[in-house]
Amino acid sequence: VQLQASGGGLVQPGGSLRLSCEASGLTFSSYAMAWFRQVSGKDRKYVAAINRDGRDTDYDVDVKGRFTISRDNAKDTVYLQMNSLEPEDTAVYYCAASTGWVIVSAMRTLTSYDYWGQGTLVTVSS
Repeated sequence: VQLQASGGGLVQPGGSLRLSCEASGLTFSSYAMAWFRQVSGKDRKYVAAINRDGRDTDYDVDVKGRFTISRDNAKDTVYLQMNSLEPEDTAVYYCAASTGWVIVSAMRTLTSYDYWGQGTLVTVSS
């Protein structure tokens, strides 16, 4: 199983980025997907999750209204559209996959996920 995250980079405050995470080696439509982020020296934190068919999503309060998670099961890819970025959004962003069958709002912990990508760095700075 491989989760390949991409799309990170340097962006000014107020700008936008779209992260992508392409999965291989698994039946993508059988997995709930999520994004987490981690600042150096701190714990990895939940950002957002989406269920298998994309109809149910959940967000951390810090990103709700600014970030949108989506998926394309035909392309085995999950996305994170990030708008109105703030310096506090600077982090390495990781995608994760879960075989869990609970609602996505109950899947905010690291242990809910079976597979992890390698991370992509997002830097928000002027």
